[in-house]
Amino acid sequence: MDSSKHRESRSTVKFVIAIVQPGKLESIKAELSQVEVVRLTVLDCQGFGRQRGKTGAQHGLDSSVNLLRKVQLQIAVNEEFVQPTIDAIVAGGRTGSEGEIGDGKIFVLPMDDCIRIRTGETGSEAI
Repeated sequence: MDSSKHRESRSTVKFVIAIVQPGKLESIKAELSQVEVVRLTVLDCQGFGRQRGKTGAQHGLDSSVNLLRKVQLQIAVNEEFVQPTIDAIVAGGRTGSEGEIGDGKIFVLPMDDCIRIRTGETGSEAI
């Protein structure tokens, strides 16, 4: 592999991870489609943040649920798609105009490389 090509891909490819409410998935997908982000991986996950889980009664017994169902979106994008991707996730995932605790988080990470298995393309060409 040409090392200069590998270095170039480091600065131009990002990995966006978003943890969002499951009920917001369809609206986020629609928003991502509008900005031409069409490659997406979705994982079911559980967690909690400021909500600290929730308590309730189940079969007459008080119970505490510390982990809430969420979905994790994983999206590899070229640099020019980072902000449109973030904006689309926020637009589709925010509850109301101000948002609410539990709407989620977005993480943007540098990605050293991406390799398309079928062709061997690397970096931004593989996205």
